[in-house]
Amino acid sequence: MATNSSPKPTHLEPSPLGTKEYWDNLYTAEITNHSLDPSDEGTIWFDDSAAEDKILAFLEEKIVNEGILGDWVTRGNCTFLDLGTGNGHFLFRLREGDDEVVDDEEGQGGWGGRMLGVDYSKKSVEFARRIAGDKGVGIGSGEMEVEFEWWDVMSQDPVAAVLEGRTERGWDVVLDKGTFDAISLSEEKDANGRRICEGYKERVVPLIRGGGILLVTSCNWTEEELVAWFQGGELEYVDTIKYKSFSFGGRKGQTISSVCFKKHDFR
Repeated sequence: MATNSSPKPTHLEPSPLGTKEYWDNLYTAEITNHSLDPSDEGTIWFDDSAAEDKILAFLEEKIVNEGILGDWVTRGNCTFLDLGTGNGHFLFRLREGDDEVVDDEEGQGGWGGRMLGVDYSKKSVEFARRIAGDKGVGIGSGEMEVEFEWWDVMSQDPVAAVLEGRTERGWDVVLDKGTFDAISLSEEKDANGRRICEGYKERVVPLIRGGGILLVTSCNWTEEELVAWFQGGELEYVDTIKYKSFSFGGRKGQTISSVCFKKHDFR
């Protein structure tokens, strides 16, 4: 994989999925469904590709087995920030652990560090908090709490909202499961006239602590395109999660891509 940043890919055509109204309406409907049937926890994104299972296994290998974050970071203290958390499902999977992961010497199959899911949809946060309460990891559950806050990565100051307390210098792992996709589908432009997706990386990098990682999962961008968007500056490419591939016109591809980047530690 090349080490230099590449020219940015062509922008995606704007879509309703790039609007806050779309997501507010979606989570309003999912809150209603959950009220009628508490077992209905909403959409599991990329479920048809078993993305959550693949990501869990990847994190286990890179963090626990390879020690990519340092030998002092364990399953018991690794911190996670989930950007565009939606219903918070993946954070719950992390906290609860996975049946295929063998418990460590401390007997802890799940991940025990601080977890925070943020979203620019207040309805998303309301929904995720309801589910957290149902699972016993909501507000008031102590160290096992999975936190959820309303916060817009593209417009709001991270200080006091995201970068505070134990994570004031950044998070060990920052997760993006389709959030860059949604931002790429927005027709909004910044003060410089750029599509807002062009400023996403510069908003995300400060959220990662030196030596931490960013894991981006997308159904709209290929591995090569994600590398072109994110690699360079303070981020270097680490690895790509492999999914089932398909062939079309003599070329192989995947329906989704998950790419990991590591932030340089200049200390």
